[in-house]
Amino acid sequence: MKLKCPDSECISKKPSPSSRSVIRKGRFFRKSDGQWIRRYRCLDCGRNFSSATFNPCFMQKKRKLNFQISLFLSSAVSQRRAAKLLGVTRKTVIRKFRFLADQSRIKHDKWIRSLKPSSISFVQFDDLETSEHSKCKPLSVSLAVEPKTRKILSFQVSRMPAKGHLAQIAFKKYGPRPDERPLGWDRLFASLKDIIHPKAEWLSDKNPHYPRHFKKHFMDATHRTVKGRRGCIAGQGELKKIGFDPLFSLNHTCAMLRANLNRLLRRTWCTSKTIQGLVDHLSIYVRYHNEVLTSPLEHTLISSTG
Repeated sequence: MKLKCPDSECISKKPSPSSRSVIRKGRFFRKSDGQWIRRYRCLDCGRNFSSATFNPCFMQKKRKLNFQISLFLSSAVSQRRAAKLLGVTRKTVIRKFRFLADQSRIKHDKWIRSLKPSSISFVQFDDLETSEHSKCKPLSVSLAVEPKTRKILSFQVSRMPAKGHLAQIAFKKYGPRPDERPLGWDRLFASLKDIIHPKAEWLSDKNPHYPRHFKKHFMDATHRTVKGRRGCIAGQGELKKIGFDPLFSLNHTCAMLRANLNRLLRRTWCTSKTIQGLVDHLSIYVRYHNEVLTSPLEHTLISSTG
């Protein structure tokens, strides 16, 4: 790999006969992870840099905690408990949490782009409900899952109004709350348009609002619906009380989400204070779910469905 000077104004980035190259200039020992890092010098601008300059963890003093924190956050451990277990401050965990979420989104987008166009021919999708700060402020997490591998292809978080016995209480306490689920469904379908076959088969429950938004993006696809069933005690209420569940892959994935993200547990005192916090936590888990908890042969299995 040919290194280039990180300085955007350096002439080594410009095609010029006078441009020279980058040379080695010693090395240094990085205490944070106990590695020797190679130093370089640009002969055009005289700037010194290292191989660590191009790493996303550049300038992090506790980079060795990144992997542990990602495991904790994907294993039903709260941010406060992760800080206590690792012997660091909560502020450190919060910074790592945001950094890991950004990196997880980059890795997931890269994985999606690596799939063959129109390679997936069967998708299950539905909504998982949670809340923001209070049950009077419900949120909807729209999920799309590839059934054979149980890979999470995409998700969207949207606000929704309270319903049932909480509707009047929520309206009196917080006022009217917009229903942003249609926008979330449109974003979900649009994000998958490149990798889903135009005539793919989609499976969901009998939500009456799904077909109208689905047909905007997949006119030639088949959309099958199945009747929703009552949840059982096992699987955080996401698994159903029937012998054969047509949406088992999706419901099992939702059950794993509730079991591995402490803020999604049915009975918990850990709640999402902001929508962005929920999105970040889901992004970290989706990467762990797709890379570790499900089959490692994602490219072979997913591509074979086309």
